[in-house]
Amino acid sequence: MKLEKGQIIEIKIDKIVYGGEGLGYYNGEFAMFVPMSVPGDILKAEIISLKKSYGRALIKEIVIPGAERVKDSDNITFEDFQGCDFGMLNYDAQLKYKKEMVEDVVRRIGKNSDVIVEETLGSPIEKNYRNKVVEPFSLNGDEIITGFFKRKSHDVFQVEDNMLNSVLGNRIITDLKSIINRKKLTVYNEKKHTGLLRHVMVRTNSFNEAMLVLVINDKSVSENVKELLKEVVSAVKEITSVYVSLNDRKTNVAIGNKNILVFGKKTIKEDISGIHFNISPTSFFQINLEQTKRLYELAINMFENIENKTIVDAYAGTGTIGMILSKKAKKVYSIEIVESAVKDGIRTAKENHIENVEFICGDVNKELGKLIKSEAVDSIILDPPRKGIDEESLLNIAKVGIKEIVYISCNPSTFARDIEILEREGYRLVRVKPVDMFPQTSHIEVVGRLIKI
Repeated sequence: MKLEKGQIIEIKIDKIVYGGEGLGYYNGEFAMFVPMSVPGDILKAEIISLKKSYGRALIKEIVIPGAERVKDSDNITFEDFQGCDFGMLNYDAQLKYKKEMVEDVVRRIGKNSDVIVEETLGSPIEKNYRNKVVEPFSLNGDEIITGFFKRKSHDVFQVEDNMLNSVLGNRIITDLKSIINRKKLTVYNEKKHTGLLRHVMVRTNSFNEAMLVLVINDKSVSENVKELLKEVVSAVKEITSVYVSLNDRKTNVAIGNKNILVFGKKTIKEDISGIHFNISPTSFFQINLEQTKRLYELAINMFENIENKTIVDAYAGTGTIGMILSKKAKKVYSIEIVESAVKDGIRTAKENHIENVEFICGDVNKELGKLIKSEAVDSIILDPPRKGIDEESLLNIAKVGIKEIVYISCNPSTFARDIEILEREGYRLVRVKPVDMFPQTSHIEVVGRLIKI
């Protein structure tokens, strides 16, 4: 039977593949990828695209739910699960499939069939864990809404209670929208580049304080906007810092180049391992605080005899990991190319009276070689962005002969690619542990340890 786009088929889902989609075989032979599906599901699904050897389909009806599907089988779409592409799986199953995804890339891309991938470290909080959320404004008829973009679309859909945002963050956004709708402000139109309200960002901390950032399409902050924000602060006492971010550029980037403090403190504080960090509108800080503590503890415990070691924190950002490492290590060198991040790190170290971290502003490729010539470095910790580390940098790291590497990655594919290069250069991967930083989504972090052989 010839398949056609728009056709409704019945299909059983066999497995979840890397990226989080379910895979089944129509008539036992033609591969069909189905988002939001669970192994064991028997589905009626509508074909949305066809290639020569595979197709994609969307669930229209769950005939029989798979055993690992959450109980409410009325929810079938990406939007039903608030944009959470693993929301349809119970939590134990999420952890299982995340481990399988890491195993897949370590074997297939990393070409390593020896190392045992450990069980995924689950998050102690499965929902309402995000300490930062950015939502675009949009219009639903006459109502001003915020929310998420629909899958592969710029249309915004609103949810009553964002299941990932902190409870306080949800309350602030709800109150803000209520006040904005009374004031009847305009909403930004990206095609026409007109209208005022672009995004809202809320950051919360473990001390039940919040920072509110209103992103607007303007060159200055009007009295009207100040009055609006004053009303929000009166309604939600936990807000201790309020900014307006001016963004009048034609761009998809949410935060503008100029962030103006309107009320309260410049920063909110957060605490990890007894170290206080200052968080501004543009600061990078991990989204899931409780799991971040466990991630860093895992990484630190991967170093052997850490108390006697001099460690390089490469691609250090504001030096968060380096400062936490410094509580146990003999000495830490923190290398980062972005000058503002280095300044933030130096300030945080001074405020916390940390004296055994040295900050170096520069390119890891150049600075690591220089450092090795003057200091005996035992180990290095890598925590690069999603794109991973370029081959030249990995070859330079291998060349200087550091005996031990701990690698934290937010992208298992680039982690596996980089591990394969390091293993070619005389390292051996001896530990791999997935860490679930983002429950309800298919994203997965991974921590690995390599030793020079």
